[in-house]
Order: sequence, then structure tokens, then C-alpha cells
Amino acid sequence: MAEVSMAQALNRALRDALAEDPTVVVYGEDVGPLGGVFRVTDGLTAEFGEDRCFDSPLAESGIVGTAVGMAMNGLRPVVELQFDAFALPAFEQVVSHVAKMRNRTRGRVSLPMVIRIPYGGGIGAVEHHGDSSEAYYTHTPGLTVVTPGTPADAYSLLREAVSSPDPVVFLEPKRRYWSRAELDLPARTAPMDRAVVRREGSDATLIAYGPMVETALEAADAAHGEGRSLEVVDLRSLSPFDDATVCASVRRTGRAVVVHEAATFGGYGGEVAARVTEQCFHYLEAPVLRVGGLDIPYPPPKLEHHHLPGVDRILDAVDRLQWEAGWVPDTVPPGVAGSAAGSGGRA
Repeated sequence: MAEVSMAQALNRALRDALAEDPTVVVYGEDVGPLGGVFRVTDGLTAEFGEDRCFDSPLAESGIVGTAVGMAMNGLRPVVELQFDAFALPAFEQVVSHVAKMRNRTRGRVSLPMVIRIPYGGGIGAVEHHGDSSEAYYTHTPGLTVVTPGTPADAYSLLREAVSSPDPVVFLEPKRRYWSRAELDLPARTAPMDRAVVRREGSDATLIAYGPMVETALEAADAAHGEGRSLEVVDLRSLSPFDDATVCASVRRTGRAVVVHEAATFGGYGGEVAARVTEQCFHYLEAPVLRVGGLDIPYPPPKLEHHHLPGVDRILDAVDRLQWEAGWVPDTVPPGVAGSAAGSGGRA
């Protein structure tokens, strides 16, 4: 067992995939000798040569377009789009070709390829270097979309993504690249299409993914100090969605809060809330709530902490769940006025 960061786990996953399968190639902007902006591909070119891990031109549409051709002709390309917002120039390739090739050819042509995208905030990045675009990809049929919340899942999910016969959008939470855990690699966790319960609880379910898994666990720890028991479910796979695991948790607790960094309006949390409501309606003691980013573009670095959901905002939502269920908390949750119990939420 050794302490491993998420970036190191991803690096090991790519190294093992390259070693085991000669059809795997890794490329993108600065992923070669430099080892990538976040050093996820560090050392791979030196070990496997420039035919297996190499730099591409600064042209995201070209990166994904050439990967489509490679995948159609027997290779398993793993491409990196350096930052989330940089992926948008390649979006037409993803939607028109990557997602549709198997359907367009009636199953005769598959695209075994992985599109790695560092996403989310929390690192004080400038414009175009912080974004949460997961809803764009989950709205596109034909794509598998996954995001790890732990170093162990980073390794396991990426290995499974590289082995998949179909295209996978692999969203890497850049603020968690340096999160560390005791890990014995290689390690395999739950299958790629399964959600997992990270912490058991009884009063409410926090549904999170990627960068917000750790934040949800911190909120559950804080709630425990207040005498409340919160269950935390890590989705891991955004598409397909594991209804069984998520809904089993919500049926046990009777309440749910969906947490993500992306803007709340039109965000992925709306789909989660709808599915949970449809399947758990008679078990719910309060509406399914969402805690997300503000409905603005990612702000400048020094203002980012106001935009990103934190422990206090999550616990305020839990307070509101209790209020909706007829329980009077110590403070009135935001949006509930006219009570003698007080005003506001947590400082």
C-alpha cells in the first residue's frame, strides 16, 4: 500500500493500458515529453516512445477527428483535451461522429476511444480554464460519460474506459488531481456503470460526483457533529445512470440533495432530481433539492469560492429538507421567511 494521488493513479492506468495493449495510443496538447499540464502523462513518452504517446497540434477538432479515424481502423486512442472549455471546438466531432458512428453504421463500426477532459473549478484558473460541461455530453446519446471522485476510481474507471468497445468521455476533476489515498495499484473498484455509497446514513441522501464527492463527505462529517446522519452516493457514471443504487438510497432516507459544480439551471442535477422523483415519489418526505454553482460563467479566481458549492450550502439544503418535512431546524433555511425561528443559514 502506498499513498497515491489521483493524477498518479491516472498515470498508472495509462501506463498499464499502453503496456498491455499495443493498439492503445495516447496523444493531445503537451502530453508528450512535458507530461501534460497536470503531469498525468508524465514519463509515458520516454517509456513507450513517440509512436505511442505524442504531442498533437493545438487543434481540438483535429485531435478528436483523427481519433475517430484511428478507432475505425483498429487502434484505441486516448486523447486529452487540455482544459474543459478547450473541448468546445471539438464538440461538433463528438456529437456528429463520435456519438453516432455505431448507430449510423447499424453496429458495423464501433469507436473504442477515450476523450479525457480535465474539468471543474477549484484551482483558481483564468477564463476558459474552468468549466463544468458534463450536461452537454450526457445529453448526447451514444456517449458513456464517467467521472472519478477518488484515486482508486480514477485508476479503475480509466482502465475500463480504455477497454470499452464504445466511446467514453472521461471527466477528470482537476481540483482533485492532488487528492491522495492509500492504494495498492493496480486496483479495480465497482463496474464503470455503477454508483457506490461512500458513506451510509439515515436522514438524507447526498448525491454527488467528481469534484463534489469529497465536499459531500465533508458535509456529512459536519452534519454528524450536529446529530444528523447523511448518506453520500457517488454516481461515478453520469451516462448510463445507475437508478437502482441511487433510488435504493433515497428510499431508505426519504430525502435527497443533488450536488454539482455546474450552474444549477439546466444542469445535470435536474435530470437526477427528475429520475429520483419519478421512481421514489411515494418514499419522499420532501422535494429533491439541488445545490449547484451560480447561474453565471465561472468567475475570476479570487471570486471562485463564492460560486462553488461548499459544506455550508449543502447543509443549508439539508435544513430546508427538514423544514419541508415538518421538522423545525435551529435556523430557518434560505428562502423560508416569516418564522420566529430566526433568519438566514450558516455563516
